[in-house]
Amino acid sequence: MDKTRQMKDFVPSYDKEKLQYVLEIKEAFNRGEFSLEEGQRRLRERVTSLKPYEIALAEQELKEFEDDECRKEDIQSMLALFDGLLDRSRPELPDHHPISCYYRENEALKKICLEIEDLVQYPLIKNQWLELYDRLDAWKLHLSRKQNQLYSILEQKGFDRPTTTMWTLDNFIRDEIRDARKLLEEDREDDFIAMQGTIVADLRDLMEKEETVLYPTSMAMISPEEFMDMMEGDQEIGFAWIEVHHEEEKASPETEKTSGLEEELAALLAKHGFAASSEQKELDVAQGKLTLEQINLIYKHMPVDISYVDEKEIVKFYTDTAHRVFPRSKNVIGRDVKNCHPRGSVHIVEEIIDKFRRGEEDTVEFWINKPDLFIYIYYVAVRDEQGNFRGVIEMMQDCTHIRRLQGSRTLLNWEKSERGDGEKEDEKTPTPSTEKERDPSMQETKPTIEEREDGLVFHPDTKLKDILEAHPWLKEEMEDIHPNFRMLKTPLARVMIPVATIHMMSERTGMPEDELIEKIKEKIKNH
Repeated sequence: MDKTRQMKDFVPSYDKEKLQYVLEIKEAFNRGEFSLEEGQRRLRERVTSLKPYEIALAEQELKEFEDDECRKEDIQSMLALFDGLLDRSRPELPDHHPISCYYRENEALKKICLEIEDLVQYPLIKNQWLELYDRLDAWKLHLSRKQNQLYSILEQKGFDRPTTTMWTLDNFIRDEIRDARKLLEEDREDDFIAMQGTIVADLRDLMEKEETVLYPTSMAMISPEEFMDMMEGDQEIGFAWIEVHHEEEKASPETEKTSGLEEELAALLAKHGFAASSEQKELDVAQGKLTLEQINLIYKHMPVDISYVDEKEIVKFYTDTAHRVFPRSKNVIGRDVKNCHPRGSVHIVEEIIDKFRRGEEDTVEFWINKPDLFIYIYYVAVRDEQGNFRGVIEMMQDCTHIRRLQGSRTLLNWEKSERGDGEKEDEKTPTPSTEKERDPSMQETKPTIEEREDGLVFHPDTKLKDILEAHPWLKEEMEDIHPNFRMLKTPLARVMIPVATIHMMSERTGMPEDELIEKIKEKIKNH
């Protein structure tokens, strides 16, 4: 089913002609075809009010007739254009409501932004900034809930713009914060201070996008029952800077009576051998017999993390272990696996599945190797007895402790060896601090341009950032190669340049990779 049509099924009534007109005015204004005052005048002639979900629906429709690319829009310009028309009221919600938690975390983050602006006025005291950045690090919990919980349910209802667009911006800002902290730890004080204004501006920009469109649209599309269901996954991932207390609703007397009757009936039948509860009934497994309870206990205590994606590329299962390497929530179940990864690495996921499906490969492995961390990631193709492709298993393990072992231990010893950070029982956040660390395709690598005597050699994985580092002037002339590259002259460039490859640029322009490479090389040769 068409995703936009699905989204329409979950939003209140709307005027299609009004949305089309609003969209046309907004896009023309963004292209600079008329002034802010003229845009406001045109809107007021035909529009009396706008709901946030109407803006979201218009953006979702936009994706169907424009190239699928990450769009980073100036939110302040949009708010100015829609001034007096857009409903920006905040819903009254209990503190434990998922959307209320996002708003509350934003209020805490806004205070941290003010602290940053205050501290930059004074001589740098390293410990003050480290303490502030320790607190800022909790923002990853906000992102993890948003990406794995909120985006997931919106995507299932056909609204995939958060997954395809905002996720990229989330990760970009998160990586900015990580890079700034690295500068501080390396005592590069001037460079660190220079980044603070950009970080604050980007955080405020993202919060404005959340509060203007994302959260109000979520309130319009997600039912109270679905929000109740989200709370469990939210609690598993955790919260940034806020405490969340929610008393479980007590079952009604009628529910308690029905539940009690069912339990008594099941026990009576089991006593006389007519039936056994689903938890107690033994099932034939590949080697042996296990009850459902035993199967779940085995998965619960797995020393590794396992996920399963079926042949339709839908996430069907993951092990809910206490030591999970990366946070997950049950809302990933039923999602297209491609939408569980950053846009910059989707082509890697697609390539793995494609090669597994065609039988060209059966396994592939990655690893994250840092001084105090070693994560091993292994993918294996699942096939039935006839050799038909039935999906993919992903296995992950924090091997930091294993890599530290030396010598031999052949006698029983109950003393606990010192474990890596990833094995602390009270640590809820993932040991790797960024999605970039999770995603092998986004790891830092050597330059992706080869230099030979007969000239430069590009390939599909050649990164745009490497090309522009060698030839900065090319950024201004990329639009001559294809009109889509005009985005390199917009704020979106800061998001796309670090991750874009020849392969990705080819997909977004429709130009064959060879033709795109030749055009770039011709530009360089003639400069």
